[in-house]
Amino acid sequence: MAATTAASPKGRRRDGPTRLRAGGVRRQRSAGPLFVAPFLTLFLLLFLAPLGYAAYLSLFQERLVGGTAFVGLDNYVQALGDPLLIHGVGRVALFFVIQVPVMLLLALLFALALDSGLLRLARVIRLGIFVPYAVPSVVAALMWGYLYGPDFGPFAQLSRKLDLPAPHFLSDGWMLGSLANIVTWEFVGYNMIILYAALRTIPQELYEAASTDGAGAWRIAWSIKLPALRPTLVLTLLFSVIGSFQLFNEPNLLMRIAPDVINSSYTANLYAYSLAFTGQQVNYAATVSFLLGLVIVIASYAVLLTANRRRTP
Repeated sequence: MAATTAASPKGRRRDGPTRLRAGGVRRQRSAGPLFVAPFLTLFLLLFLAPLGYAAYLSLFQERLVGGTAFVGLDNYVQALGDPLLIHGVGRVALFFVIQVPVMLLLALLFALALDSGLLRLARVIRLGIFVPYAVPSVVAALMWGYLYGPDFGPFAQLSRKLDLPAPHFLSDGWMLGSLANIVTWEFVGYNMIILYAALRTIPQELYEAASTDGAGAWRIAWSIKLPALRPTLVLTLLFSVIGSFQLFNEPNLLMRIAPDVINSSYTANLYAYSLAFTGQQVNYAATVSFLLGLVIVIASYAVLLTANRRRTP
């Protein structure tokens, strides 16, 4: 009996911490969904719900006789044969091919130069390159629109003083390059910061070992830094794919200055906006938006697939 009595307190003392641990695990499991709930709520209300409503709208048409009618996939069939949409997507694809390589190359060069430690006032230079990204795209487009102006722009005025023909930055042949210049000016600093942050994570031991083996700055950049930056370059390329196909603010504002060159279907995103808010074709605009999203998904997947194939030995 005495042995049984003595063993009982020991058993209770052993069971106490076990119950506490079990209660703590249950509280942790219940706390997880509570922390995630605000994000899931906002994600559902601000992303999935509008997306589902847009998908619903794309299946209808507003007709003069009979009102709104369900048409199934007729809007998508019409959009796939719409020359305005096809030309807009093709123009944006050409913009991507021209602008993105130049932008990422400049961002890479600036990031490597800053990481080399050979530049004086590196912090000032880094801030100066990044500052254009802090300028809203609307303000940047207005500023460059003024600089491009054939009548009042400083380039045109300087050309007249030098008795030279004024550059036609807003002409049909130059417009895509002018837009690419604005976007490059805005986003070089953004991509440079991403690449520079990735360079700062490379272990210093690799540089020391390479220097011990006699490698110079160029050899270190080519053999160590560039291979380490490949995943980051793929990430910036994906961001650039999404941003390029969503090009809107710059052509929308320059359209006021050059209406003969930029029309309401100059880019696919601008075309969808014009359909919805100018032409009052909300259903067809939702269809165009969905197809544009599909193009972005396909282009992004192609970039990832190409990058993975190159990394696979």
